[in-house]
Amino acid sequence: MKSIKISPYTPTDIEIEEISSNRAKISAFPFESGYAVTLAHPLRRLLLSSTVGCAPIAVKIEGASHEFDSIRGVMEDVALFIVNLKNVRFKLKEEIEKITIDYTFSGPMSIKGSDLENSDIEVVTPQNHVATINNDGVLKFSIVIYRGTKYVASEDIRDVVPEGYIPIDAFFTPVKKATYTIENVLVEDDPNFEKIIFDVTTDGQIDAITAFKNSMSVMYKQMSVFNNEFDISSMDADSKESDLPEIRNLTNKVESLNLSARSFNCLDRSNLKFIGELVLMAENELKEIKNLGKKSYEEITEKLEEIGYPVGGEIDEGLASALKKKIEKLKIS
Repeated sequence: MKSIKISPYTPTDIEIEEISSNRAKISAFPFESGYAVTLAHPLRRLLLSSTVGCAPIAVKIEGASHEFDSIRGVMEDVALFIVNLKNVRFKLKEEIEKITIDYTFSGPMSIKGSDLENSDIEVVTPQNHVATINNDGVLKFSIVIYRGTKYVASEDIRDVVPEGYIPIDAFFTPVKKATYTIENVLVEDDPNFEKIIFDVTTDGQIDAITAFKNSMSVMYKQMSVFNNEFDISSMDADSKESDLPEIRNLTNKVESLNLSARSFNCLDRSNLKFIGELVLMAENELKEIKNLGKKSYEEITEKLEEIGYPVGGEIDEGLASALKKKIEKLKIS
């Protein structure tokens, strides 16, 4: 006879296998029957649709006015040149959201992805062919590169494309493949528990594990819309300190601040999980968080101000003491 339960089994184990710099397998288990797919399917969709990447959105070529034109001294016509350009995967340096870059190449030469690198961008597909220039050919062109998510058709980009540029379909997502399988695992003689195995491959703009973390962050942010109405943290209270509304609010996860992926990842790498940890920090302590850029610092301080806790503000000693104890307990549990 099966035992009667009042809550589903909580998974306890995770396995991470880094197959290469761009590919990883992430497994979690054991889930009760039906729970694995409930989690796996939306995470897969978020990996493919919400992972931020970089892509060219427009190009201007000297001597060519539209995508069906030809380029003097270049073997490829404009249409093929654009296809080649779309297949080059760019990686903008930190803090750069968009950039326009000018290039001039003289023949004879075969232009590769690596030839497009400069101090602001890295090309993660250096061997990709771009164009072939004849002996007397000169190719001058400019490209506009943006950060973004998903796939955006050229018709939807026209409003942000500068005059004289040809809009390009933008393939932003750096996740090339995101699949999952579900296997049965044995728990206390019950073979009906499940294990999710995610298989994630990226194009090199971002590593697979970071892409997975980012998709988890997006999922938490989407669910945080319910936080104001339904205080989940209060349902989990295990001490008198948790009964204080202020303590409950400050022990919410940093995900509930709706930070950008860059800011959240920086805090996550420093093992800062709760809003209260940021509130307890002095201004100089916050600034000294490893790899925290100026924009991320400004974003975090703005979010803390919005919830009534400006950086460097005074906190009641009793509240600070209770908050520290509660956070310590949460991190141990």
